[in-house]
Amino acid sequence: MNSKEIRSQFLNFFKEKNHKIVASAPMVIKDDPTLLFTNAGMNQFKEYFLGNSVPKSSRVSDTQKCLRVSGKHNDLEEVGKDTYHHTMFEMLGNWSFGDYFKKEAIEWAWELLTDVLKVDKDSLYVSVFEGSSDADNLEMDMEAYNLWKAIVPEDRIIKGNKKDNFWEMGEQGPCGPCSEIHVDIRSAEEKAKVSGASLVNEDHPQVVEIWNLVFMQYNRKASGQLEPLPAKHVDTGMGFERLCMVLQNVKSNYDTDVFTPIIREIETITNSKYGKNEETDIAIRVIADHIRAVSFSIADGQLPSNTGAGYVIRRILRRAVRYGFTFLETKEPFMYRLVGVLNNIMGDAYPELKEQYQLIENVIKEEEHSFLKTLDQGLVLLDTIISNTKGKEVNGAKAFELYDTYGFPIDLTALILSEKGFSLDEAGFEKAMQEQKNRSKSASETSKEDWTILVNDQEQEFIGYDRLEADVKLVKFRKITSKKDGQQYQLVFNLTPFYAEGGGQVGDKGYLEASNGDVIYIIDTKRENNEIVHFSKNLPKKLEEVLKAVVDKKQRQRTEANHTATHLLHQALREVLGTHVEQKGSAVHSKYLRFDFSHFAKVTTEELREVEDFVNARIEGKLELQENKSVPMKQAIEEGAMALFGEKYGDAVRTIRFGKSIELCGGTHVKNTADIWHFKIKSEGAVASGIRRIEAITFDGVKEFYFENNRTLFEIKDVLNNAKDPVKAVVALQEENSSYKKQIAELLKDKAKNLKGDLLGSLEEINGVQFLAKKVDLDAAGIKDLSFEMGQNKDNLFLLFGTEQKGKALLSCYISKELAASKNLNAGTIVRELGKFIQGGGGGQPFFATAGGKNPAGIEEALSKAKEYIS
Repeated sequence: MNSKEIRSQFLNFFKEKNHKIVASAPMVIKDDPTLLFTNAGMNQFKEYFLGNSVPKSSRVSDTQKCLRVSGKHNDLEEVGKDTYHHTMFEMLGNWSFGDYFKKEAIEWAWELLTDVLKVDKDSLYVSVFEGSSDADNLEMDMEAYNLWKAIVPEDRIIKGNKKDNFWEMGEQGPCGPCSEIHVDIRSAEEKAKVSGASLVNEDHPQVVEIWNLVFMQYNRKASGQLEPLPAKHVDTGMGFERLCMVLQNVKSNYDTDVFTPIIREIETITNSKYGKNEETDIAIRVIADHIRAVSFSIADGQLPSNTGAGYVIRRILRRAVRYGFTFLETKEPFMYRLVGVLNNIMGDAYPELKEQYQLIENVIKEEEHSFLKTLDQGLVLLDTIISNTKGKEVNGAKAFELYDTYGFPIDLTALILSEKGFSLDEAGFEKAMQEQKNRSKSASETSKEDWTILVNDQEQEFIGYDRLEADVKLVKFRKITSKKDGQQYQLVFNLTPFYAEGGGQVGDKGYLEASNGDVIYIIDTKRENNEIVHFSKNLPKKLEEVLKAVVDKKQRQRTEANHTATHLLHQALREVLGTHVEQKGSAVHSKYLRFDFSHFAKVTTEELREVEDFVNARIEGKLELQENKSVPMKQAIEEGAMALFGEKYGDAVRTIRFGKSIELCGGTHVKNTADIWHFKIKSEGAVASGIRRIEAITFDGVKEFYFENNRTLFEIKDVLNNAKDPVKAVVALQEENSSYKKQIAELLKDKAKNLKGDLLGSLEEINGVQFLAKKVDLDAAGIKDLSFEMGQNKDNLFLLFGTEQKGKALLSCYISKELAASKNLNAGTIVRELGKFIQGGGGGQPFFATAGGKNPAGIEEALSKAKEYIS
């Protein structure tokens, strides 16, 4: 049975059990501040477990793409070293929201595995929670135990501890005992020697967990206490790759048809062979796994970057490139060539791979180029560190700087050091790494108290599309504390006019007014688990009283103008550049807008002018907002609405139309495009390969822009003695300046020629070397010309010149090429070492190099030390 058939069999089974089959949520999470990535199948259903929303169906099943590379669930360092951990993986799951519970979950799991998929019953073991004697003092899950006892022999039921058989969403929130199903795929001979029961949860590569049945029946409070949930839920997750391994009768996830086509392509591209060498095998597994994680992330709208989720994706990609560089000797980009194979394997189940194929390929190729350059730079820097190392152990803090600042992998550093006869101060590296982690953890650490509930079962209503003020009642609140923001409160009201950050648009700010006139400022608004949460520094004195909630009208107007402008900009770009343009991200603030889009060339000045004109024509056209708050998704797409990959849409969506621009959007907008006033592009540039970014302003931002430009123009005219034509006056100044520069250059050349004769006469012969170290009054270009001219007149020449320019020091070292080779001298190494005297550094080629520094007083000492290199 191939992987496509296995996926289909699972979903069809639960469809027949009256489950609604839903699509996978995006792997990259945009509107949940508690997570960067979907790391479990239940993530998209958190709001139902928490009771914040009512599900449309009480029974649901799906296959969810997941990523586990950060936080509590982090398998990254295991990936490749074993055959069953992955970064990106598929989680097959079925859920019950207050409907069926343990009996049905257990019986259906066994039915699917043994009756439908024909997994050998004798190869399966199950585990149940044995209870705990800690502060929770939980009893053994006898209900699950007795249900399993009716199905399997008791010697196949394992009592598991809290670590293995009690599942928790996080430090707070829904949790409960779980029952795992494990499979033993060892040979009959191996099973006869050692019981599979003794290998469960012992990290044996062929005795692995295949399905986890979680019974959500408690809520973990901030205090650590457990309280029963008002309704009991089922949350199951089965590893798709592991299921394929079992059903395809192989011993490794990487031997299934989910991975083998990718591995064959890696073998072809890198001229390597899988299954012959452990180091090579690990590298190939890492690459085969990581190409999936990176490709799906890009398809979901997350580009590699230096922060947040983008940093994690960049780290995964660079880990794969580094394994290829080190163990497969791939010195050119190659991973992008695997995207086509991945598309063939998974494109039918996940059409976003097909839709975003070209973009994924281009972004990965560009990232590979960039990192390979980083590796080249790192090799040069590592050589410098080695040359400055006394003894044979390289300082761990220096190696950490190379890793942290330049992204040079530490294991590659250790490998190169070993090859050169050096060792790494690993303790020093780990110390520097831990210090940085502690700083980062301390800066981001947040503690949250339990919610104080004032009103039960209150469904929140958002009224902010139509109103900016409302009388509200506090439903619940909690205190949060972080080093970055100090003490704050999160407030949830029965209804709210405040828009929560989402879809690129910032959250509203404003204030609450109490009956006695007290004002509490709302400093931010976010959405968490489908609730609109307001942030403030204070609480109302009377928690039960009605409060007047007021949104900052000016900020909202500016933000709405910018948000509407992004819709018009999207339409304009598709009109001017072509329909291949798709939105890849946006940021809508009150002062500016940022819009990322797919396009494979720099947008020309003329094209930008056309785009600007297009948007401003729609503004002048005074187009009215046409809003539909609830339209079936299929109908919206048929009407031409633009849907963005990586966004989660429901069955019914909100559409925003201005003329022919129609998009699916939950943000706030102007009532008429005339409210935008004017649209002005401030910059356009590349974000990544195939991704461009436009930053623009509207409304008050444009007024301020033109005001500042006008003021600058008057200042320029004043400097130019109120010239009638300032442009003409500036051009004249430029021409005059250019003429003076030419004259100065000629004078400096003459000065260098005159100096050359004096310096040739000052050469000192030492050990057959023509030597000179001297301070001169020339700029960098003049010194270089002088050095090479002297080199044409003298053989075996060693020159070190120092000069002071604008309060900075410069050292220049010239060594005749034949001298550099015969005496093993390197101008680059020499100036780096002498650069310490001028508090700077530099480098260059073996025959000519320069170093700059901030201490001109050290020039003389550097010059005096130069003689040591030849004596």
